[in-house]
Amino acid sequence: MSSASVSLRSAAVAAGAFALVVGSVGALHLAKLRGIRRAQAAVEPVAMKVAPRAQEGSPSSATPPFAGLDLAHVTVGATEATAALPRERTAHLTLDVRLQRAALAIMKRHHLPEATIVMMDADTGAILAYASHLASGAARDLAVEATAPSASVFKIVTATALVEKEGLGPDTRACFPRSASQRIVTSDLVVDPLRDRWCMSLATAMGKSENAVFARLAQEKLDEPTLEATARAFGYGAPIAFDVPVQPGKLQIPANSGDSALAFARTAAGFWNTTLSPLQAAEMSATVARGGESIRPHVVARITSATGAVEYEASAPETHRAMSEDAARAVGAMMEHTVTEGTSYRAFHDAHHAAFVPVPVAGKTGTLTGDATGPEPRLYSWFTGFAPSRALRPGEKRVAIAVLVVNKPRWHVKANVVAREMLREVYRPEHAAVASR
Repeated sequence: MSSASVSLRSAAVAAGAFALVVGSVGALHLAKLRGIRRAQAAVEPVAMKVAPRAQEGSPSSATPPFAGLDLAHVTVGATEATAALPRERTAHLTLDVRLQRAALAIMKRHHLPEATIVMMDADTGAILAYASHLASGAARDLAVEATAPSASVFKIVTATALVEKEGLGPDTRACFPRSASQRIVTSDLVVDPLRDRWCMSLATAMGKSENAVFARLAQEKLDEPTLEATARAFGYGAPIAFDVPVQPGKLQIPANSGDSALAFARTAAGFWNTTLSPLQAAEMSATVARGGESIRPHVVARITSATGAVEYEASAPETHRAMSEDAARAVGAMMEHTVTEGTSYRAFHDAHHAAFVPVPVAGKTGTLTGDATGPEPRLYSWFTGFAPSRALRPGEKRVAIAVLVVNKPRWHVKANVVAREMLREVYRPEHAAVASR
């Protein structure tokens, strides 16, 4: 069977400021809030259990780099995916051709205006699917663009900081006065037992993406240096090491004091001040799946010359510890609730409550309405996660996935449906050999 050239279409996610639906920002005076913060002088620096990433420009932060490699134009053959390089060289990619074709077909079938899918082997860092789609037919690599808001995906960062610094866990109970699905206001941060009658565990709050819980806990227990250090350990604010350049995710954490404390709480809940790329989102989920150890993603397996001689072969990827193993276990357990009871329950279960994917899945959704350069608002929809979230058999393969869908006001599906269909493809019984070693 001859190779067919398949263009990876990327969504042109508009740069510039977008109007976030976060409600009106009122001035917050901490002295008037009762019971939600200890005195600032009593807060001591906390030694986070994370290792900082390499700084930009250091040897370990650099990509190979493969000059001329264009992942928006990949040839998918019968058994292998390749990309052309200058001087008649060929990059042989780690992509699984079945999953790559499935990713492109899923996005096309749902008529998505803009979408990207990144799937990686969580154990090796090898990219298994890397596909972007733009309804106009243009080809851009959206997977490495970090212009989309993180939205509630950032709750993974906040949850990690709460576990590492305060020892909170999936069963920690939190009470609040109302659901804050659309906005966070000053009164949501005030502890008042007479009003705080809506209680749930931190795991349920993660699953249901309950903003009030994360905003209040972050404002009460975290500070700017702690949250920023945790975000940077997950790759925010610096280039992600990969085989092509990756745009750094935006990271701007307001101080948790005075008039900016409300902005800090909103940021911790995922409303604003951070962006990330789909590649980074997949790496974040792989980090949780790997027990807190981050692994460098890679898509080039080897490079051959015009004569077929091997000029490069990928070696064991570098790793670093982004979070403690205990924290990874706790955050992973929280992420399972997204699928078992939360924002992705309906996407991952049929009308009879049977699961579409035959292995347990951990995930996190994110949805945020933003503005673009055009006349219509854009709905940014995320799903990132990993499966199996609990090992079923020794040696079973784990995959991490990130899906970004950018919809118009009228939309068909969100990112969690696309992620579900990709995970079903991985774990179909007839493809068991692919899903296990």
